[in-house]
Amino acid sequence: PKTKMNNMDEKNIDIDQVSITDAENANDNTPTTPTDDARVTELEKSLADINDKYLRIAAELENTRRRAAIDMESRARARAMSVAEKILPVADAIDAALQHAPNDDGIRSMAAALKSAFESIGITRIDSIDKPLNPALHNVIQVTDAPQGVTPNTIVQEMQPGYMFGDNVLRTAMVIVAK
Repeated sequence: PKTKMNNMDEKNIDIDQVSITDAENANDNTPTTPTDDARVTELEKSLADINDKYLRIAAELENTRRRAAIDMESRARARAMSVAEKILPVADAIDAALQHAPNDDGIRSMAAALKSAFESIGITRIDSIDKPLNPALHNVIQVTDAPQGVTPNTIVQEMQPGYMFGDNVLRTAMVIVAK
């Protein structure tokens, strides 16, 4: 039997009465024909492919984000090293002024301020005197006879200090080495 209902738009809608057997068939989730089995298998394969593509794209996005962060950090470090290299001649001038006027409070104050600024940004002076020669840190400009008690390849004098920025050499120290 058919039942008529009125909805808000005043349209008549015919609704067929559903039998109990029709309702049971509607809730049955098992495929009923071989073509349904093939369709389910095809959909499962398609879902697996889509899931695989999703996981690959998600991994690629994460790798791209990581590479971008590393590149940004690398560029910032390169800029900081470039600025630090430009400041090293100022440090050399202050060191030279301090050697000529070691008692000048103004020069000592500038030297202390520059040293403090260098320490705060991670620039350290390479300790060279009485150390063994390290070609990665030292540039030999002269070789001299070893004084009494000094082993060969030991740095006896520093002509220009070298500096490190973290683990990177900003400038090698120019040194005199005992032979």
